[in-house]
Amino acid sequence: MGEEEQGHAGGMRRRGCSISKDDFLPEESFKSWGNYVNALSNTPGRLLDRVVTRSDEQDELDVKARSVNQMKRSLNWWDLMWFGLGALVGAGIFVLTGLEARTDAGPAVVLSYVVSGISAMLAVFCYTEFAVEIPVAGGSFAYLRVELGDFVAFIAAGNILLEYVIGSAAMARSWTSYFATLCGHQPDDFRIIVNSLAEGYNHIDPIAVGICLIVSIIACNSTKASSRINYIASVIHVLILLFIIIAGLIHADKKNFTPFMPFGPRGVFKASAVLFFAYTGFDAVSTMAEETKNPGRDIPIGLVGSVLLTTVLYCALASVLCLMQSYKNIDINAPFSVAFEAVGLGWGKYVVAAGALKGMTSVLLVNCVGQARYLTHISRTHMMPPWFSYVNAKSGTPVNATIFMMTSSAILALFTSLDILSSLLSISTLFIFILVALALLVRRYYVSNVTTPQNRNKLLLLLALIVASSIGIAINWGVTDDWKGYCITLPIWFLATAGITILVPKARSPKVWGVPMVPWIPSASIAINFFLLASMDKDSFIRFAIWTVLILIYYVFLGLHASYDTAKEIQKNTEWDKVEGVNTNYEFDGGANSKNEPLASNK
Repeated sequence: MGEEEQGHAGGMRRRGCSISKDDFLPEESFKSWGNYVNALSNTPGRLLDRVVTRSDEQDELDVKARSVNQMKRSLNWWDLMWFGLGALVGAGIFVLTGLEARTDAGPAVVLSYVVSGISAMLAVFCYTEFAVEIPVAGGSFAYLRVELGDFVAFIAAGNILLEYVIGSAAMARSWTSYFATLCGHQPDDFRIIVNSLAEGYNHIDPIAVGICLIVSIIACNSTKASSRINYIASVIHVLILLFIIIAGLIHADKKNFTPFMPFGPRGVFKASAVLFFAYTGFDAVSTMAEETKNPGRDIPIGLVGSVLLTTVLYCALASVLCLMQSYKNIDINAPFSVAFEAVGLGWGKYVVAAGALKGMTSVLLVNCVGQARYLTHISRTHMMPPWFSYVNAKSGTPVNATIFMMTSSAILALFTSLDILSSLLSISTLFIFILVALALLVRRYYVSNVTTPQNRNKLLLLLALIVASSIGIAINWGVTDDWKGYCITLPIWFLATAGITILVPKARSPKVWGVPMVPWIPSASIAINFFLLASMDKDSFIRFAIWTVLILIYYVFLGLHASYDTAKEIQKNTEWDKVEGVNTNYEFDGGANSKNEPLASNK
């Protein structure tokens, strides 16, 4: 923490670098064991309150004061575009392309990237409207609080944090693999094999830990400095990618494209579900809205532009890989490097390895920046300890959150293999994208005191049909090859989406920039994300379920009571100040007795 922090009465109190219980659990429910037991006894009522309570856009903007200092507005659309490219082009293309081409899709891995890219673009549109209208560091967590309520937002928050921790860990593991190639070694030469540990968790990777720590130091320094480093690295990276494409096409053999789809359509979609990992990270750009000079212009250009460019690059690179070498011979650890060696360009593998290292370093940096901002905003609501919400006055960055998240990633990267990490990450990401698309439909078609009860009920019914039919399509794909099921589920999805257009009047229009073709784009996003989920393996769902249970346990015993106390205290203080005629414009110090605008409201 910094030398000074905001005091309870609006003054300053000197804390030095000390850390106390009140930094983590300052709320009334945790003042004594008696208070905590009483809070636990009121869990059902408090849980109901948090389920039905929705935040307000202004509340999400007001809670920025709880970070003591403000983040600096220093980014434009150019910065966001390169942040997006830096976040996306990493292990997904350099590692998973080879893995999925060899095991699931063959040369049709190009189509897998197209499917994943379409899904990502639909999600990008939904994210962009929210980021423009609610420009805060909370990203999808803030959007879901406003439209779907505190409880749903917390479930998403837990998976958001998991997504980023795993993403950074996976990237760090990949970094070691390509560093080994650059040094002329096998990846396991730089790892410590511990036979007593379970398979998949027994290759200890100290280099991955080191790169995580270095990146966290850079991210703690300055967002603008991180942007400059990312920009330079990304430019070099794109030049190397162009070299790979051109050199690869020169040594291409179209015979390697036959058979094009050796594992059939199911293999294409199975690969696309895993390769969706390659598109995770663009949501990190939305968390930088709080630091963007002109969110209404810069965010749409930065987000949409980076995903479009990335999709083109992915398809081109996947095509080149499969043209250079038969999918049966592709190396799953360093596919591009080995492919260059196979066509007689042994020196090229070092260029490829250097490019991969630069790309993965950029991904790590952007992930580090994004995940810290998510945690910062979540902790502003006290769903996570408020200590993480602190923004350093000098650097304008959330130092506490940055160090904690990257340390978590480093610990995970030390033990866990890439295939386990990537599968779990894709499930978390697809789940969150479904929720954001639902939130956008709610945003456009439901506003309290504007939408009539009849229209609200029609909307709820049609949303339920969209979700149910999307699940039905996914189940039909996942368990059977019978096309008859689609004759029922697809028409229901279409009619439910059309029903929203025809039967439910829009309650809100975007102020600056909005998603086109609503409700069709968010509805399609829901359907395709469920469809991709059906292609995931059973073990990934088991890990996802275990994690969800763990975060629910945390919420019931800690997060629920902390956020409930904070919301009620702020509401009480605001109501009292209104009675007294006081302008409630107070700073926040992370304690439960601070005054600010209401945290939550029933809209």
